[in-house]
Amino acid sequence: MNIIERPAARPGDLAWALTAVLRALSMDMVEQAKAGHPGAPMGMAEIAAVLWRNHLRHNPANPLWPDRDRFVLSNGHASALLYALLHLTGYDLPVAELRRFRQLHSRTPGHPEYGVTPGVETTTGPLGQGFANAVGMAIAERTLAAQFNRPGHAIVDHRSFVFLGDGCMMEGISHEAASLAGRLGLGKLVACYDDNGISIDGPVAGWFSDDTPRRFEAYGWQVLRDIDGHDPAQIDAAFRTALAQTDRPSLLCCRTTIGRGAPTKAGHQDTHGAPLGPEEIQRAREDMRWPYKPFEIPDDVAAAWNHRPEGEAAEAEWQERLVRYQAAYPDLAAEFSRRIAGRLRPELEPAAEHALVAITDQKTATRKSGQIALTAFAPAAPELLGGSADLTHSNLTFHPGSRAITDDPAGNQISFGVREFGMAAIANGIALHGGFIPFVATFLVFSDYARNAIRMSALMRQRVIYVMTHDSIALGEDGPTHQPVEQLAALRLIPNLEVWRPCDTAETICAWAEALLRHDGPTLLALSRQALPAQKRGLSARRAISRGGYMLSESGAPQAVLLATGSEVALAVAAAEILANKSIFLRVVSMPCVSRFEAQDEAYHASVLPPGLPVITLEAGATATWRAYAGRDGMTIGLDRFGESGPEKAVLEAFGFTPACVAERIRVLLGRHLNERS
Repeated sequence: MNIIERPAARPGDLAWALTAVLRALSMDMVEQAKAGHPGAPMGMAEIAAVLWRNHLRHNPANPLWPDRDRFVLSNGHASALLYALLHLTGYDLPVAELRRFRQLHSRTPGHPEYGVTPGVETTTGPLGQGFANAVGMAIAERTLAAQFNRPGHAIVDHRSFVFLGDGCMMEGISHEAASLAGRLGLGKLVACYDDNGISIDGPVAGWFSDDTPRRFEAYGWQVLRDIDGHDPAQIDAAFRTALAQTDRPSLLCCRTTIGRGAPTKAGHQDTHGAPLGPEEIQRAREDMRWPYKPFEIPDDVAAAWNHRPEGEAAEAEWQERLVRYQAAYPDLAAEFSRRIAGRLRPELEPAAEHALVAITDQKTATRKSGQIALTAFAPAAPELLGGSADLTHSNLTFHPGSRAITDDPAGNQISFGVREFGMAAIANGIALHGGFIPFVATFLVFSDYARNAIRMSALMRQRVIYVMTHDSIALGEDGPTHQPVEQLAALRLIPNLEVWRPCDTAETICAWAEALLRHDGPTLLALSRQALPAQKRGLSARRAISRGGYMLSESGAPQAVLLATGSEVALAVAAAEILANKSIFLRVVSMPCVSRFEAQDEAYHASVLPPGLPVITLEAGATATWRAYAGRDGMTIGLDRFGESGPEKAVLEAFGFTPACVAERIRVLLGRHLNERS
């Protein structure tokens, strides 16, 4: 039964019950857990019911159906609403899991988490990021459709819906993502703004008086104003208007009452983040004429909500279209299936080997090496889709086959503008959608702008590639504002993020290859602005580099290990040569990826870092994370202060990053050890 089948649903009838059950389950979950947010779920019940029953195309029996509509709850504190919707419509989320809301190891955590709950499209909680994820999903849908659809054969044709609240609107990321979505004209993106005027601290009018509709109109969105968020007929009409708009994203501004249905707390901040309490819930049940016990759902309501038959029919119809597409375009169909499954073409590894063989001895900035790698891999990985935050020609994140999606809807390059945070969160949405491997780029120091979205890539284990250039104080003249010092150490602390800092073209090609091959998380490539010499290696370089750390060179019987990354590897090699002339012998270890090295077994660790040899670490950045390698007998050579503005050579000399300075510090350290032993 359509949720608006009757003009005015009244307490006690089925149309009323379809929203009452959402409120009741939301109240019950939060009360059972003694924690959570009942206000937004209760306030958005009618909006959710209209969307999920009348317009959302999905199949609860197959949450991963490629052509399903995507639904994102950006105001993730309203997770109880989403869990109620998933349970009622037929996803594998039994009522027992609703009873375990916010409990350890349940499938109903305190905020929606990707990979934990069937039907949850993205992890939300940090406000505004879900909205940006939805923008990424809409970009992915449109680009994938342009690449694969053919006349009479639309195998990619779905929408992205997102709920968001005042908190999402206040976060700056919403401005970044909305602005880009408007410029791109993402007509299949529909956002529902829960305008209830309340946040944790109370009525938002005291600190949030934006004219949000005009703001989105300025971005180029279709804005539907002053919708009564508790009137199903108005809501349904607004959705129909939004779905008819094909060249602009739509924002539905829905006026709601937070905690709608709570007899004394509706409209008050107390409903935002705390249980209503047994007495308030009992009175709410009476007012809603909902005589059922907690978590009890009457049969007629359960049957009316069950979406499995409709969902299975919708997917079956799509499967028929796919069969016709396969018959008409077998090669395209095979490529579509490969990309949706996330499998790589077999040509990828040969492309890496060919690129390694083609390396010259010419000094090359690793940002340029990154472009060489991207150029080599792009033909073998057409699923690559990405770009830069207004630094394309500084990051060198383009290749001969790059085509901007603003010029060609079937393109592969996105100009994100100066929107680092939005860019990273949009990339997460692209990855979550499927069919693409997104890559995004900026300067390493500006990773701080994007950091929380990078963290979400790692938390959700998404294959996103971050290209971060200008990786050290060697960028020089732009000064300390642009010279990363603590960023590498901070990024390496993010669980499941692989940070690669290659020292030359060979390591950069291997790092790019490993980023593409990785299926279980994001990769960050920290690349240099300055030219670096090619290092000499044996025939097994590809395998050695892929392990994250390896012996690069050794002279005589080593008295210590000099461990370096990135541009400091060349510095380490030069310092080792100076010391070898003084009969002080070192093993030089290059460690482009610390976490990858740590994942190797102890035998390999010992083969690279022999026990008993002191370790000196060398990196032009914060030293804290290197102390575990240096220990008491070794030394960290780095930079635990901000940089200076000046030419590259002068800055490096000022901070002691020269072969002579490094060699002298090591000579003094080893001399002290010899004196202590004697």
